[in-house]
Amino acid sequence: MAVFGASRGIGAAIAEAFLAEGCNVFGFDQTTVAHCQGRDGISLFAGDITSDKDIESFLSQLPPVDHVVYSVGIGSGAFGFPFWKVDTNLWFKVLDVNLLGAVRVAKAFGPLMADRRRGTMLFLSSVAGQIGSQTDPPYSASKAGLNNFVQCVAKDLAPFGVRANTISPGMVKTELNHSVWQASQDGIPEPFRTDYLTWADEKIRKVSPLGRWQELHEFAAMSVFLASEYSRNITGQTINIDGGWVMHS
Repeated sequence: MAVFGASRGIGAAIAEAFLAEGCNVFGFDQTTVAHCQGRDGISLFAGDITSDKDIESFLSQLPPVDHVVYSVGIGSGAFGFPFWKVDTNLWFKVLDVNLLGAVRVAKAFGPLMADRRRGTMLFLSSVAGQIGSQTDPPYSASKAGLNNFVQCVAKDLAPFGVRANTISPGMVKTELNHSVWQASQDGIPEPFRTDYLTWADEKIRKVSPLGRWQELHEFAAMSVFLASEYSRNITGQTINIDGGWVMHS
């Protein structure tokens, strides 16, 4: 199986979970040394998710892949309230990584899975894509677009027995979550700034009925489940692991 964004955060936890299940795991990440052996036996490849050439090179070095996970995402680095404060130029990189990167991966692996008539694709989204988050409008919009695109992927691949879903995290201790806090403190005088854990705890209490952090192992376990036969009738879904932040009837 292939994990994009396998070197850290949720992607690393997912890669390790599949390895524990006995899978051959190949990771793609911009921060790794090219074609090195990663931790716990995960084979890591370096590349740029905005490069079709890098993705094609990665794919050319892999055996047939049954499962693909896209766990790549960046924020704009700007606090987006109100939205017109965010420079338009900051939108392009966010959309290129969060949405078009996922499109590139789906286009590379989807047809091969269709030909083999087997496989699953999983994309890491965010609750921001469902609530119109004012914290970072470019990020929020990119994840909304990702949710919609994966529904298209799921419909196109369903006749071939291939499934595609998204998982949406709420509050997780990752570098991306930390960067959101940093952006929220820009422009605030030092004596009035809030430290990361205080900011996060206040936000969790405000938005999450369960009132607790989401943990990396929870996303890893859901990812393994969605790749298994136990979920063979689940496709085109956005599954929230968010402590009840977003609820649907």
